[in-house]
Order: sequence, then C-alpha cells, then structure tokens
Amino acid sequence: MSTLSGYQRELSLPLILGIHEDPPWTTFMRTLVNQTYARRAFLVITLANAMASQEPAVVHVAAGRAAHEPPLDFMRIAAMGLNPYGLMRPGRVYALEEMLDHSNAAQRDQQREALNIMGIHYGRWLRISAPCFADAWMLLVREREDFSSFASSLLSSIIPHFAAALQTFVALSEQRLSSAMAHRALERSGIGQLAFDSNARVIAADPLAETLLSFLPEPGAMAGRRLQVRPHVAVALETACAELAGGPADRRRLIRLDIRDGMNMLLRPSDLNLGKFVPRPSVIGTLKIDARDISSRAVQILSELYGLSHNEASLAYGLATGESIGEAGRRLHLTSETARIYSKRVYAKTGTKGQVDLVRMVMAGLAPFA
Repeated sequence: MSTLSGYQRELSLPLILGIHEDPPWTTFMRTLVNQTYARRAFLVITLANAMASQEPAVVHVAAGRAAHEPPLDFMRIAAMGLNPYGLMRPGRVYALEEMLDHSNAAQRDQQREALNIMGIHYGRWLRISAPCFADAWMLLVREREDFSSFASSLLSSIIPHFAAALQTFVALSEQRLSSAMAHRALERSGIGQLAFDSNARVIAADPLAETLLSFLPEPGAMAGRRLQVRPHVAVALETACAELAGGPADRRRLIRLDIRDGMNMLLRPSDLNLGKFVPRPSVIGTLKIDARDISSRAVQILSELYGLSHNEASLAYGLATGESIGEAGRRLHLTSETARIYSKRVYAKTGTKGQVDLVRMVMAGLAPFA
C-alpha cells in the first residue's frame, strides 16, 4: 500500500498543474503511462455545456518505445461497437474483454481483429464523471502482456482525484469564458484596464492593455511587473497609487503616459469584491483609445431598434462616434441637404432632440457592443 501511495503522490502534482495545460493533463497522462507500463493512451474530455457540434478534447500520449507509432484512433475505436462509453459505470476500471460485444460472437471476433490490427492486445478503460460538469474517458493499451493488478489498482485510486480536478477545470473554464466576454465588450469600446498594488506593480492587465502598453519584470524576487514608461511618469504613477490605495472611493488621478501619443490613464481606488482569499488590487487603471468604427453590425442593431433605414442607421452611428453631418453624408455619398434630411428623420424616429442627445442614446445602448 505504501508503494501505491508513492505512485499516487507522483501523480498529484501533474494532476493539479494539468488543469492549466493546453491540452489539459498531458503531463499527467505521460506519468500515468510510465507508471502503468502502458504503450499508448488517450484521454477524452466532453463538457456538459458544450455545443453539439463541438468535438471532444482528446489528449494522445505514447511511451518512449512507441513514440514512432501513430496515436490511438479515438473515432475508429468508438465506431467498433464496443461497450458504449456512456453506459460505462463511472469509477470502475474495465478490461479489454469487458468492452467486447459478447452477445454476438461474429461481432466480438471482428472487434478483436480490428483492435489487434491497431496493436491493442490488452487495454484498460475507465470513465471519470463530474456530474453536471464533464465526463472523461481514458484508454491505456499494452501489446505483449496484460496490465498488472498494481496498475489496475493505481488506475482505480486516481479516479476520485481526477473527478475533482475535472470539476475544477470546468469551473475555471467558465470563469475564463466570463472574463473573455467582459474583456471583449470593453475592447470593442476601446477600453483597457490594469490592476495595480499600492506600489504601482501591475497585478493584472486585460488583453487590450497588454497590446497597448509595454511592461518590465519586477526586479528581484518580487512578483508582478511594472509599466515601461519614462522615469517621471513612473514616479507620478507610484505616487498616485500610494495616495489612492485605501483612500476615499471617489478619488481619481489622471496619469499622462505618453503626451506624443495622447495615451492617458485614469486611476481610481479598487472596489472589486473578490473574496477573502484572493489578492485584491489597490488601484484600477483605465485606458481609452479611439475605437470609432462604422460597424455594419452596429448599424444593423440601430436599424432594428428604431426602424431606421440602412443609410439612416449608418448616419446615426457616424454622428454618435464623432462624425459631423457633412462627414457622415460624404461617407454615404449623400448631398449636404439630403444628409440633413436624414438626420431629422433619425431624431424623429429615435425620439432624440439633437446630436448630443443622439450620441447619449446610441453610446448608452447595445450598438457599440454589436
């Protein structure tokens, strides 16, 4: 038993770190193949909320002695008419013989022959389920001799731990999805954000901020990064973060990152509620770039919301994103008089009282996020 525990410990770290790998659990599967003396293996993961058209994630692994061999063909094996994966009892290890169709001798013989052609003479299947989250299936195969009882015991012992890791993987995937949606919405509006500690170290930056700015690693053993800016800007940023950290929620500081490029950043005290055990930033920095784009999707949204023609909606979105009536008219190949007529129609249909009111209405709605 102590020997089994030692092997389990060797799998623990790859199981935890595998949540963040792409594809997930590749190192774990390699370690498992080595410990069970398997020749080849695959791991199949299906998410409970995945679209019907989304193919499952498949991780292929081979021992060093089988590195030259093709990976196991998951789809071909699934089409053999073996014991359906969905009917396998979660938490149980199945031997090759248990997966064959013993109710039909001819079918069983065909299955054996097809598996032999693929070099699968001995195998262990197992299904791991995290109910309402995901299902995973593993297949490990050998060629010359069957798996030992120790290998089967090891596979059985890792099932509950892998089920917990699978549930954590799905929860993190959902958080990544939520974060990606929020970042994309801000990016469409030209907004980037950073999180700072009280010493102006960058704790996190969203994708747009990562694209717009340059960073330097924090010297020494300290975690985090710093913005790569001119010395006087770095001093101003450090001073502002120190002043805002823990200060009144309504305080703000404006930092001019680059006067030539017009890049400015608005700092405010962080009000994020992240729970007790999550490092909280002291200050949030917000960037805004000109993201004006006469998007056909935004025009379509305005057309549907207010019953505008295509040209009326395009002119409305142009006015809302900074164009003058003359500029919007020329873009649409309209005369100045026609453009003014269109603008009056837009004001009437949207219930706005002029360009300022139109800008407020459009930019506060869904069109910028289309």
